[in-house]
Amino acid sequence: MKAHTAYLKFHTDKRIEFVNITKEVERVVQESGVTDGLCLVNPMHITAAIYVNDAESGIIEDYKELLEKLAPYKHEYHHHQTGEDNGAAHLWRQLMGHQVTVPITDGKIDFGTWEQIFYAEFDGQRTKRVLVKVIGK
Repeated sequence: MKAHTAYLKFHTDKRIEFVNITKEVERVVQESGVTDGLCLVNPMHITAAIYVNDAESGIIEDYKELLEKLAPYKHEYHHHQTGEDNGAAHLWRQLMGHQVTVPITDGKIDFGTWEQIFYAEFDGQRTKRVLVKVIGK
């Protein structure tokens, strides 16, 4: 059994940003030497999410609209009483998903049609890390 860990770093220009990280994750899988196994991708931050979906700009805008309807960014959350202003970012992360695990077959991520891995940042404009953990044989 092999195990390989890598950390990707991102600095987003906007507070809310969606970044396609598929190529970076594929690079880590290739570097791992694992030909059959699993790849875990975790944002390591409580105001960011990792998800798998289509790399189409319309769906990203749809996500933003849905999240804003479910948990408006300007709402006065109880969390804000601690001096923070990112209550929505915490909720959006839970709605979008904490992390993903994707299969590795023949040394490559075994995606379905159109699937891509995204890092969703909801409280950005600073450097953040993403953990990529590959295990298998």
